[in-house]
Amino acid sequence: MRLVLLSVILCLLVPLDADAQDRSRYKYVDENGNLVFTDKPPPDSADKPKDLVNNQGVTVDQVEGRKTEEQLAAEATAKALEVNKELQFRADQALLSTYISVAEIEMHRDRRVELFQAQARVTELYLRNLQRRISELKTEAGRYKPYSSDPAAQPIDPSLVEDIDATEDSIDRHKENLRKFRDEERRIHERFEGDIQRFKTIKGISADEPQTRAVPETLAQAVPE
Repeated sequence: MRLVLLSVILCLLVPLDADAQDRSRYKYVDENGNLVFTDKPPPDSADKPKDLVNNQGVTVDQVEGRKTEEQLAAEATAKALEVNKELQFRADQALLSTYISVAEIEMHRDRRVELFQAQARVTELYLRNLQRRISELKTEAGRYKPYSSDPAAQPIDPSLVEDIDATEDSIDRHKENLRKFRDEERRIHERFEGDIQRFKTIKGISADEPQTRAVPETLAQAVPE
């Protein structure tokens, strides 16, 4: 019976002793170069790195000190580079899973471009009609005051003025739309050019190999005045 009781007591004491052994303390070097062990490091040591040690003096963890601006900037730069690397990896995986050749990328690009070219052609046609219309309206307005120099000319009809203003507003809107279509064509070519170059780099294709056709002539045209 005594043996059993002694065994129980020993089992209860072992965890307590283990806890005592696992109790950690801080170890750091103070401003005088002295090695310091303490349960609670003083506030003036907050900017110093410290080791966390157990009762046997074995380091079990490390506590970083206050970082300098240079260290923080370097860490931020390293983190940004890591994020960019991960984003590039994902973009590369998406590129490779979407296309199997440069020709396929070019075909996809051309299909996208054709949509905006069609919209641009329709807008150009509508602009030409509007410009003919405004020319006719202004010719008619020239017969009336205040545009006519004829003293006997009649005052212009307000509805004609409204028609001129509405037509000019419509011309301005369609010119802006045409610029947007052409800008989007350029952006599509730029985006796909980047995809083509990256695809070639990943696949080890020579950069000298022809990759794209010339930008359509419509892109070089000026917006009608």
